Amino acid sequence: MSFDYFSWIILPVLIFISRLADVSLATLRHIFVSKGFKKIVPVLGFFEVLIWLVAIRQIFNNVNNVACFIAWAGGFSAGTYLGMRIEEKLALGMQIIRIITNENTDALIDAFKQYNQGVTIVNGQGAVGPVKLIFTVVKRTNKADIIKLIHTHTPDAFYSVEDVKGSSHGVFSNENETSAIKRLLSLSK
Repeated sequence: MSFDYFSWIILPVLIFISRLADVSLATLRHIFVSKGFKKIVPVLGFFEVLIWLVAIRQIFNNVNNVACFIAWAGGFSAGTYLGMRIEEKLALGMQIIRIITNENTDALIDAFKQYNQGVTIVNGQGAVGPVKLIFTVVKRTNKADIIKLIHTHTPDAFYSVEDVKGSSHGVFSNENETSAIKRLLSLSK
């Protein structure tokens, strides 16, 4: 009696890879639905379900193989993680950054303007006195650089970041200006 490499090693690996692929596609599909990407969602859904059907068929054909079940669960977990990482790297869409501070905001606002980043400023009252509320809508690809500007010019400011499903009539920096913000950051050091 010899060890069945296919049933206990190759098949579970194939199931793991299938689950990794279909759950990654599902994660991306959900994210694209929330961002309004209507054209790619059905394509992702088609391949997601096709891969899932092939994988589940193998599970049902091997119901006594615990390695297949472990591969199924592991593929699900890894696929969720991979889907989130892929979406993070794609950095699609816009986000709003809300900054609340009682610090001087002139340098921060000037930096935003040099970067051609739209900004709205509102005077407010915080728990311990007057504050400035600064709102800016940024491309996700530029979010990290904008946050670095916040830390550089108003290090004690509170800020929050939230996804924006849609926006219009704003002032947004373009991809070529990414290098401009990096120059601003280097000058601030």
